[in-house]
Amino acid sequence: MEKLASTIQTTPIVTFTIFLLVIFIIPPLFEKIKVPGLVGLLFAGVIFGADGLGLLDKNSESIKLLADIGKIYLMFVAGLEIDLDDFRKNKNRALTFGSLTFLVPLIMGTLVGLSFNLGLNASVLLGSLIASHTLLGYPIVNRLGVVGNESVVITIGATIFTDIAALFVLAICVAIHGGEFTITSLILQLTTLGVYSIVVLYGFDRAGKEYFRRTGDEESNQFLFVLLAVFLASVGAQLINVDKIVGAFLAGLAVNDVVGNGPVKEKIEFVGTTLFIPCFFVATGLILNLSDYFANFSQNILLTIAITVTLLISKFIPTILIKYLYKYSWDQTLTMWSLSLPQVAATLAAALAGINAGLLPEYVFNPIIMLMLITSVMGPILTSKFAGNLFAPEIDNNFIKPIEEAKKEERINLVSNSYKPTYDQSFSVLVPIANQSNSGLLVKIATIIASHESGSVIPLSIVKAHIHMDAPQLDAALHKSNKLISTALEDSQSSPIPIKTITRIDDDIAEGISRTAKENQSNLMIIGWSRNYTIKARLFGNLIDKVFWASHCPIAVTKLVDDPSKIEKILVPVKNIHLKSLHVIRFASILADSNQAHLTLFHVYDLSMSKRQIKRFSARLELAMTEIAPHINFEIKKIRHNEPAKAILHTANKYKFDLVILRSVRRRTGESHPSSMSDVTTQVMQKLNQSFIIFGEPH
Repeated sequence: MEKLASTIQTTPIVTFTIFLLVIFIIPPLFEKIKVPGLVGLLFAGVIFGADGLGLLDKNSESIKLLADIGKIYLMFVAGLEIDLDDFRKNKNRALTFGSLTFLVPLIMGTLVGLSFNLGLNASVLLGSLIASHTLLGYPIVNRLGVVGNESVVITIGATIFTDIAALFVLAICVAIHGGEFTITSLILQLTTLGVYSIVVLYGFDRAGKEYFRRTGDEESNQFLFVLLAVFLASVGAQLINVDKIVGAFLAGLAVNDVVGNGPVKEKIEFVGTTLFIPCFFVATGLILNLSDYFANFSQNILLTIAITVTLLISKFIPTILIKYLYKYSWDQTLTMWSLSLPQVAATLAAALAGINAGLLPEYVFNPIIMLMLITSVMGPILTSKFAGNLFAPEIDNNFIKPIEEAKKEERINLVSNSYKPTYDQSFSVLVPIANQSNSGLLVKIATIIASHESGSVIPLSIVKAHIHMDAPQLDAALHKSNKLISTALEDSQSSPIPIKTITRIDDDIAEGISRTAKENQSNLMIIGWSRNYTIKARLFGNLIDKVFWASHCPIAVTKLVDDPSKIEKILVPVKNIHLKSLHVIRFASILADSNQAHLTLFHVYDLSMSKRQIKRFSARLELAMTEIAPHINFEIKKIRHNEPAKAILHTANKYKFDLVILRSVRRRTGESHPSSMSDVTTQVMQKLNQSFIIFGEPH
């Protein structure tokens, strides 16, 4: 067994394979028992490390490389995901919270060190160790869609302050211990960091914008440019004696404006969140040496308890101060607290450096490791619990008022901001037509929506271009296209709304659809659903995926099994309350109002939701519906179920709904197209016998 373990540890390809198996298998298992998957990766590291099966060596160069890349990626993605407008608005609050959540733990940690006779210099370093924090809970708030909530924004902003400050304290303490510290060296270090930050934030931003402008749609080279920027910034940080995670975070902020919310950003985040960041968590689990800790249990237990309790209290005090200073809710306060608890990256780096320099005694390392274990488990679990009560920033406590004001003052249609007529044009619905089986029904439902909005319908047929415009095949395709449009319009000839037909020749069907929609300033696109399981579609995406990428307006992917005018009962599953959910509800209310149909808003909640959370969710959903469409006949159904797809299918069949409207949830992928449907949406539409619409908005 030892020989096998030794062989595995020294074979990088086997090590990497084990990492992939762990990342693939462990998180879903832990999530089934309502524990964040990230915690599962930490436990997996312990199991496969020296205290477990011994298959992975924490000192392996390949593992160190994966861990470093994951740590860099974690901080980079955190910087990349920050809404810079929100960050600029809240930079003073982020600085205030960062100062408090650093100074309070620093002071209290120093007192703990002095009480255990560590000496002043070592005690100050101990205090700085617990003053920093690592954003282990970031993937959780990102998944919950509350990254833009002000409490999360200022906590992310505070992270960079605490980590930089902790690493500076480390440098000063080590210099004092070695007799090399001077005021001149401190000023020089601060000056160097200031210059470095300006170079990264402004230099990378300008260079990135210029490079993206010159390369156009060359996503591969743009992806490589961003990766190069991240690692250049990390290397640069190390050259000025600052930890590489600081450079990664600054690089994320620098290229934030450059990549926007486009495909390059999706590819970057896919690579990180799918591979490298999970590798970092597994590698962190490998460091947790429990056997040494329990071997010296009596020596370590008091210091561990003192450090852990001090951390929990000292991180809680600043959040309480911020709560009353800025009038935050308890959910926001506790989310900030839980996000600032985990001690991993900067803490580990500083602790190892302090011990290697002889500043900290070796017996301090085990309590620090136990602190990392406790906070690494506790932080994500608490974040998952408290952040689940938050709402996206535009939906927080007064979310109805801004929407209502916009409706009165700017006459913005709530289905989407993209629904707002532009260039003084009226509301229009574009309907790409591809076959006779469903084109008539698509035009009919488009007519229903356009009539409600006093708009027009644009049936569109795309003909694939040929090299020669006089090719007989092109003439035949144009004739077939015109015939197809005429057939689709047969049931809509008596409609009073304007209908403008377009036949377009284009090299690419998806691009032709998107371009025509933009040229005609369409406010909505209704496109027919088609199953496409070919290898090419799986690799490069089908037509729907590609249109989702490029479209400037909302898209309703539609499968109708009957005449849309016969729709009497509409089911709309609602997972969270934010503007995109309200857009789907508004879209559903148009159909309900046009057909005098009954609208049911359906919420599936799991065992982790408290009665208070369920009641609060229902109240806000009812308030939103009342404001959006007060005259619509609607109800709210709630059900507790661990599998939302099964609950939706059961309800749709049991109560015989005519139409189910699902929201498209864009999953971040690293392929050449987005998976525009979430797992739940995919499961539902594959087994649903009723008509359905998948409503999605431009990226």
